[in-house]
Formats: sequence, C-alpha cells, structure tokens
Amino acid sequence: MTVVRQALALLPNESILYLADQAHVPYGGRDLSQIREFATAISRALIEAGCKSVVMACNISTAAALPSVQAAFPEIPILGVISPGAQAAAQLTQNGKIGVLATVGTVRSGAYSASLHSIQPGLKVFEVACPAFVPLVEAGLETTQEAVTAAQEYLAPLIEAGVDTILLGCTHYPFLLSALQKIAPGLLYIDPAEQTLAQLQSLLTARDLLQCPSPNPQRPTPNSHLLTTTGDLELYRKQLKLFLPNSSHNTTVAGAYWRDGRVSFDFTESGS
Repeated sequence: MTVVRQALALLPNESILYLADQAHVPYGGRDLSQIREFATAISRALIEAGCKSVVMACNISTAAALPSVQAAFPEIPILGVISPGAQAAAQLTQNGKIGVLATVGTVRSGAYSASLHSIQPGLKVFEVACPAFVPLVEAGLETTQEAVTAAQEYLAPLIEAGVDTILLGCTHYPFLLSALQKIAPGLLYIDPAEQTLAQLQSLLTARDLLQCPSPNPQRPTPNSHLLTTTGDLELYRKQLKLFLPNSSHNTTVAGAYWRDGRVSFDFTESGS
C-alpha cells in the first residue's frame, strides 16, 4: 500500500491493478525459491491482465525474483524497490553508515548490502531483521506501545553502530515510522516506495508509455483502480481504510486466488 499511495500521488492518470498476496503473508521467513515462484506467478497474472508495467512492491520478492522475472518478460518494464531505495540512501548519508531494517529473508539475501556496495563500495551497511514488524502492521497495531517496544529493540544495534540513515527495507515498515521516530527522531528514514515511483515515472516517460492528462478538463481521462487480495476480502477492506484512507471513488476491491501455482482474479467478489 505504500507503493500504491505513491503511485496515486505521482501518476494520477494511470490505472492501478494491485495484488496483495495475503494468503502467504509473511513472506520474510519463507524460502527464497518459494518466494521466487510466488513473485513470478503474480507478475505473470498482472501482465496477462493487461498491465503495461509491473512494480514488484515487496523487498524480499525483489531480492529473490526481480532478475528472473525481468528475463521472463523482457518487453515489459519491471521494477523492484531495492535499487531505488539504495540509491537514495547512498546519496543522502553524511557519514557513510547506513542501517537497513528488513525481513529475515531480505537480510538473509544480502540484497541491500550488495546494492549499496555496488553504488559506493566504501559504505558501511548494517542490516537488522525485524520479524515482529509485518505481523504488527497486518494486525493494525503499528501505533501501539508494542510497536514502539519492537522498534526500540531493532533500532538499538543501528544506533550503537552510529548510522545516520535507515532504509525501511520492507514496504510494510513506513506505517511504523511514528514508532521508529519516537526512538530515534534524529535519523533519516528512507521509504523506497518514493524513489521507486519516481523511477517508474521516468521509465514510462522515456518509453512513451505515460498516460497524460486529458486535454479537455471537462472530460478527464477515465482511470480506475482495482485492489485485490488472496486473503480475507472483508479484512482487506478494513485494512484499506487504515492504510489507504484517501482512495478515490474509482477504486474497486476484489478477491484473487491461487490454483495450481497460478493467480486468478475473482471479479465476482468485488465491491467498492
């Protein structure tokens, strides 16, 4: 949803098809080969549904599957969230010490360290796995004392290491920003979603794929957004009110399901 929020703000004339694979949440502790299978199937479903570009809006999916999915669909612009965030962190750090808060799987992959060192080999990177964060956000507990306690635990080694910049290495984590800032308000926190959508905008513009505003303000270009989940549809609707409170009237919520390793959208279970 952090990526969707940025897309709605930065690309207001585009239509968004989003799939939340809540049937398999959390991804962080799963085997990377299994995550690669999930990400490939989801990307295929989005492309077959007519998407002109795909953003892999998950750090562990990006780490596990981005190169293979890009190779499988070379004609489609496919972006991940790791490289854009790493580029911003490398540019903005003042002391060359960068912290990464991420899932167990993303830390295990070493994707952020590899990306940051490919940009600036001399950077010092400290990665911390945060297994409690995703369940807290999924449960709507991101502003509770429980979240602050978890933030304190995960930030402690980064504060001790002297980092000045922290990458929020999971797209759930920006929802925990207030808890993190209570513990360490002086650090710079980077949401990779912002840099990812800026990169997508540039890429679509360069390929002449960007949907432009209608030349007639009285007849705006029609666009609509379809937000789907493989999990519980009613729970998802409640979560959207918290995580995407300003979604427009042209947003529809629908179910999706897994069958034989493929994803299908169930438009019969849709609703505003």
